[in-house]
Amino acid sequence: MDLLDKLTILSDAAKYDAACTSSGARRGYQEGKIGCTSSSVAGCCHTFSADGRCVTLLKVLLSNDCCYNCKYCVNRCTNDTPRATFTPEELAELTIEFYRRNYIEGLFLSSGVLRSPDYTTELMIRALSILRNEYRFNGYIHAKAIPGTSPELVEQLGFLADRLSVNIELPSEAGLKLLAPNKTKQAILRPMTQIRDRAKQSKQELVKYKHAPRFAPAGQSTQLIVGATKESDLHILNLTQALYDSYRLKRVFYSAYVPVVENTLLPALDTKPPLLREHRLYQADWLLRFYGFRANELLDDSAPDFNPDLDPKCCWALRHPEFFPVEVNRADYEALLRVPGIGVVSAKRILVARRSGALRAEDLKKLGVVMKRAQYFLTCGGRYASPLKLSQDGILQSLMAVERRALPQAEAQQLSLFDQVG
Repeated sequence: MDLLDKLTILSDAAKYDAACTSSGARRGYQEGKIGCTSSSVAGCCHTFSADGRCVTLLKVLLSNDCCYNCKYCVNRCTNDTPRATFTPEELAELTIEFYRRNYIEGLFLSSGVLRSPDYTTELMIRALSILRNEYRFNGYIHAKAIPGTSPELVEQLGFLADRLSVNIELPSEAGLKLLAPNKTKQAILRPMTQIRDRAKQSKQELVKYKHAPRFAPAGQSTQLIVGATKESDLHILNLTQALYDSYRLKRVFYSAYVPVVENTLLPALDTKPPLLREHRLYQADWLLRFYGFRANELLDDSAPDFNPDLDPKCCWALRHPEFFPVEVNRADYEALLRVPGIGVVSAKRILVARRSGALRAEDLKKLGVVMKRAQYFLTCGGRYASPLKLSQDGILQSLMAVERRALPQAEAQQLSLFDQVG
């Protein structure tokens, strides 16, 4: 099998890994090396550099030949699919040639479990070592650490990659036992703990020694499949909160389950991916990371799932009328962030702008406030920003109308992508 055929198979097999994230790495220019993470065909995906620019990564598997039999996975050992495996030398050469042609600025590398986690990781380490040491590649690398890999190999991988990720895949231990019998909760959490602790140690070493090697400087992330099992949004969000609190993850990714295999334990093949649910989870995740919300504020046992017709922040606001209205000329930063339609940037702009004088409703739009949402929850100098005094039900209907105008086109575009994938 020639290299192009391998690339076609292994880049297609990698499409279910979520990789659209800010790299967070600042591996700047170094004399004698090529590539730089501060800037950033088949197998190409997009990410964002630390300075906010969109860059391109080669997203590929080392191998789709897997000894595991995860029932939801297209690469499971019992599935009849074309198999391919790069040699470390082929993968390193392919990456560097793509870089030299200006196709990519980094690498996103994952793999099926070829023979064993340790054997697969050794091949990944060899490929990245060739890139870093022989080709002197200094660009961004995101590598997937395979659950069950020995700690020594995870450490070697972390010194070669900018970011590591260990995919949890299914949100519960029961789901793992049912659909991924070769994986265990302990095997997944063990490398996550190691990555967290070793990254902390690396930062301490860098304080003492400027040229100490850096371990996974862009941190770690994970991915959850949404819709393959029956866990509620509350269960998923509580898990997400625990991961951020306990393992200092940079990102948790949510991947709407795409039915690709027939199994009585999985949704039927004609079931559409739950893209809107994935979208709501990403919105809630943003609230956890940047807006000071906690999982138990957004959902509870009486309402364990998000309303698909309304974004999570608006849902929270409608359930807590006692918090509103918020007076924009007096409220602190944390209170402003709780208002639908006010984001991190617009909240900071309000704090700066009101030093020069009292803000009026017409000033807020200029500061980036989305008034279609915010107007029902704000006062300016004691006067409501909304021209009409609506009931809670009236506000709900108005906000849902705003959502309906915003969502259909984007949702249709996402669905057409998966229709093509088939």
